[in-house]
Formats: sequence, structure tokens, C-alpha cells
Amino acid sequence: MPQDDRALLARLNQHQVDFVIVGGVACVLHGTSYVTYDLDVCIRLAAGNFYRIEAALEGLHPYHRLSGKKLPLELTDELCTRLKNMYLQTDLGTLDCLGEIAGLGDYEKVAGHSISMKLPFGDCRVLSLDALIASKEAANRDKDWRALRFLRAIKDRPKSEEGSKI
Repeated sequence: MPQDDRALLARLNQHQVDFVIVGGVACVLHGTSYVTYDLDVCIRLAAGNFYRIEAALEGLHPYHRLSGKKLPLELTDELCTRLKNMYLQTDLGTLDCLGEIAGLGDYEKVAGHSISMKLPFGDCRVLSLDALIASKEAANRDKDWRALRFLRAIKDRPKSEEGSKI
């Protein structure tokens, strides 16, 4: 299934979802050549925000990808109070909605460590380079250590060089 991060982000933006881009896409936005196969966002854990995500994904056949039964995304007020993460598959690709980020904390703390980036479809919050490095260190997975090498090199490069855009 093709991964269309631009289209997913545009939909989240259009529906005013409270989110910060984290993970591999944040690495790419900061200028790495990191390869990622999903879109990770840290989200505000609030019923209204969950419903905005559901509206943003309308027509994309979203389902919970970690469920063997491929349960469709069908939110209720009660379910919204229990959710901490949503791992979704859609017609536009994989979207992981995370309630907290290792080494940083919940949405409020992550948002406090984010910067605004102008993207083709509008402004989005993206985890800052320093916070992205801290989160990759805290996650402590092999793929994070590979990404850290590139992120640290970007941090050390002259400020006149800009990161790539999605």
C-alpha cells in the first residue's frame, strides 16, 4: 500500500487535529535521508481531537492495524477516554497516533518542544531537532540509533543549510 504522508498531513491539518509530527517524517523534515514507512504523530488525548482524526480519515477505510480482525475506526465517547495510541492503516498509508513520546512526555510537553514548519499544504508543528534527538535516544532501538547519526550531523552543520521538505 503506498504511503502518502502529504495527503494524510493535509487531512489532519484541514480538520484542525492537534498533532505534532514526530518519528521518521520529522527526521526527513529536518533534512535526513531517513526512510520511513509510516507517519507518526503525537496527538492530544481528548475526545474532540479523536473525533477530528476520525473525520480527517473519512472515506479512507481506516482500521486498527494491530488488531488481527482489522477492526474499523469507530469511535465512541467511552473508547476515547481509554485510548492512549491509535495504530491505523488507511487507503493513504499507515498513521500512528501516539499519546506520548519516549524521553519527552505527553502531547503538551511534545508541543512545547516543537517548531512550526511551512509545508505545501499549510503550517504544521514538528518536533524540534534537539527534542527529536532526545526522543530517539530514549527509544533506544536499532533504527533510532541509525537515525541519530544523521540527526547529530545535521545539528552540527552550518546554520545556512536548510532541511528538506516533505
